[in-house]
Amino acid sequence: MTPSTLPEGLHPETLAVREATARSHWGEHSEALYLTSSFVQTDCESAARRFANEEPGYTYTRTANPTVASFERRLAAMEGTECAVATSTGMSAILLMALTLLKNGDHVVASQSMFGSTLKLLGSEMARFGVETSFVSQTDVQAWKAAIRPNTRLLFAETPTNPLGDLCDIAALAEVAHARGLLLAVDNSFCSPVLQRPAELGADLVVYSGTKILEGQGRVMAGAVCGSTALVDKVMGTFMRSAGLNLSPFNAWVVLKGLETLGLRVRAQSAAALELAQWLERHPEVAHVHYSGLASHPQHDLAMRQQGGLGGPVLAFDVVGHDAQQLRAKAFHIIDSTRVCSITANLGDVKTTITHPASTSHGRLSEQQRQAAGIGQGLIRVSVGLEHLDDLKADLLRGLDTLA
Repeated sequence: MTPSTLPEGLHPETLAVREATARSHWGEHSEALYLTSSFVQTDCESAARRFANEEPGYTYTRTANPTVASFERRLAAMEGTECAVATSTGMSAILLMALTLLKNGDHVVASQSMFGSTLKLLGSEMARFGVETSFVSQTDVQAWKAAIRPNTRLLFAETPTNPLGDLCDIAALAEVAHARGLLLAVDNSFCSPVLQRPAELGADLVVYSGTKILEGQGRVMAGAVCGSTALVDKVMGTFMRSAGLNLSPFNAWVVLKGLETLGLRVRAQSAAALELAQWLERHPEVAHVHYSGLASHPQHDLAMRQQGGLGGPVLAFDVVGHDAQQLRAKAFHIIDSTRVCSITANLGDVKTTITHPASTSHGRLSEQQRQAAGIGQGLIRVSVGLEHLDDLKADLLRGLDTLA
């Protein structure tokens, strides 16, 4: 069946429901799930040409699959990049980037406020292979510039960060990177292309944990790297097809469907998160609220310019306390008192989630690393879902109003 060609200049919300591979001859309206490990070839000559990449066509799902290709095309179109490669998880996307761009003796500059598993992967695991990483202040452009060495190959930022929501100025970091002939990669998992498109601001690579906001209902794991065809498809895609870091067709199909409601979800969740953050700021047991949508946030102006005027669905807050033991006990009490929120470390779900980062997402880090990242024992992260706000407030008050 010959599909009609989409016009140029469509908005991300339209691309989220329309961009995909061509329909089959059956003319399905919803993208098909090709749940197959391999593809039958018409003859040996055709098979030989396809395995040699001399003609288009599918041979084996580890190398390419129509459902996965639909997800890749849709995400790349929304992100405004030439292409994307889909991976099994967000961390495998970061690993793919690291293994294809870096080698023994290379150096990376990264934010010290990144997701705990990212800090562990770069700081410990990649170090075993001779790749060194310097972690710097997320918000200080001069610190990023000062950390660059002759062997630096990559600047890697996550904005906003997990869980404090610190931002980096993507355009400023891109200028720093490109002036030295380096690549800038940005983890955009917290914002999605609905709020922020790092490639438009100068980033060379955009990394995703599709497990979170892209999928939006906590059902499957997925990841992706978006960028140029020369780098992402020809280099990372080639490695991935050999290494087997690829996304399964079923998971790709689930995330593909999640993208169709992404714009509606993110805007509704961002509006709810802002109201909840403003409400938490007024509670006497809350010491500080971390949310870039708040006017009190030190990077609020940058957030409004860089994130489409919205703060996103994730906020964090510190409880009032005197020492680490008391702060941890108070945070645990608030979290354990909830009956509506889900106590889980995932985020971006339509169900509100709540977690204690110091003992979960950043639990494998040393205390020194946690302190450098600003992760205290009294910090609570909330990823706001689609429940009624009055119910979420009442749920948090079960703990906040019963602290000893």
